[in-house]
Amino acid sequence: MSILNADLHCHSTVSDGTLSPEALAQRAAANGVELWALTDHDEIGGQARARDAARAAGIAWLSGVEVSVSFCGETVHIVGLGFDPEDPQLVAGLGQTRGGREARARDMAASLAQVGIHGAFEGALTYVGNPDLISRTHFARYLVEIGVCHDTPEVFRRFLTQGKPGFVPHRWAGLGEAVRWIRDAGGIAVVAHPGRYRFSPTEEYALFTEFTGHGGQGVEVVTGSHTTAEYQKYADLAIELDLVASRGSDFHSPTESRTDLGKLPFLPGKLSPVWEALDARIVRPEAV
Repeated sequence: MSILNADLHCHSTVSDGTLSPEALAQRAAANGVELWALTDHDEIGGQARARDAARAAGIAWLSGVEVSVSFCGETVHIVGLGFDPEDPQLVAGLGQTRGGREARARDMAASLAQVGIHGAFEGALTYVGNPDLISRTHFARYLVEIGVCHDTPEVFRRFLTQGKPGFVPHRWAGLGEAVRWIRDAGGIAVVAHPGRYRFSPTEEYALFTEFTGHGGQGVEVVTGSHTTAEYQKYADLAIELDLVASRGSDFHSPTESRTDLGKLPFLPGKLSPVWEALDARIVRPEAV
């Protein structure tokens, strides 16, 4: 089961991706993905479309979401998999998490205006598929469009990050809240791309200690932003903490993402894949 081509982390136009759920399902199928989840940021409005698109593409599907969480001054992402997308507590919690994005975006635009970049809020909105989810990624695409930066990685080196113009922090959900929403809706909570966070070893240990204490059960081992060394590091962590392992590209766009859907190494065989624990929640094409 570890060699299953599962891609359980990607984004559509419902949050900050550039492809529709339908186009993502087709791309996943074309790339040999056998099990797919759409994990839009703090939003599950695309799940029914993703399920139906997976069926049309002939691939198995799990419900998914990526919840933004504040921990030790950092934004941490928790992927939820295999939950009931109609669970009232989850729907309400995600709605609260999305709240405040517009006010934050206007503050980001005001900060950029102070360094001579005007009209950024309106410009970012042209890239937004869901106005409730305007984000730094949409601002980054606008800054590339107007020639301020060559590409989005350059944007995040010069703008929109802590200490740089355009950065405005946001208070997200608590770690315990996010894990509880996912678990109570029947799903499994997974720490997304842990290698991306700027935590000291002590802070990272605290993250996983609190995460597992709240009932978190998984870690993303193989993901688009991890190095080969990080695959091994988090595989070892999964074994040490008895966590199930997940795999996902974190694909956002054909022109922006460094890893395409389904194009990651397989999970190391010694791990327990998250999809084994969620087998009863997988929606297979013939069962939709």
